[in-house]
Amino acid sequence: MRLHYVYPYPHVRALIPLMADGLVLPYLDIPFQHAHPDTLKRMARPAHAERTLDHIAAWRDICPDITLRSTFIVGYPGETEAEFQTLLDWLDEAQLDRVGCFQYENVTGARANALPDHVPDDVKAERFARFMEKAQAISEAKLAAKVGQRLDVIVDDVDDDGIATCRTKADAPEIDGNLFIDESTDGLAPGDIVTVEVDEASDYDLWGQRVAPV
Repeated sequence: MRLHYVYPYPHVRALIPLMADGLVLPYLDIPFQHAHPDTLKRMARPAHAERTLDHIAAWRDICPDITLRSTFIVGYPGETEAEFQTLLDWLDEAQLDRVGCFQYENVTGARANALPDHVPDDVKAERFARFMEKAQAISEAKLAAKVGQRLDVIVDDVDDDGIATCRTKADAPEIDGNLFIDESTDGLAPGDIVTVEVDEASDYDLWGQRVAPV
């Protein structure tokens, strides 16, 4: 079980030792949305991005293997270049494992429609591209660090070419990346859990070979 759409309230910290002990999957999906306090206030969200960095550091101290995922919005009404840069700087420091991003769009009946200073579409698109470039670089570095590691994975599919699509504990289905096994997949079936040694990484996916569990 992965925990999605969790806010970093104090009771969340009580779960982290359970993750460290293997009783709860070490994966948290927390919708931070932004990092600049003024933007967060306009979003009517808790405006304490610096505290979330403290939370993240504390969680990782307790459970170094924890996977942290979040989604963000760029181009929210009133977002200045300085506010956006704060978000990029925060992302650099937070080093989240999985990140999604959306460009703000008006939604029928939403309070944000009436806010002043809507960001032009071309600026939103440019900020989205810059955000994703940074997120991709962080993901690439984190996955590259897994090369040589042995991971337990669950098999989701084995295609006609004998390539197995799998997930590690850090991969939510249909959201995050995958780990692929392209050799020695005979006998594998969806639902199997096997040990893999990672031998290749890309921006969002891993490749590996089956090994005997230690």
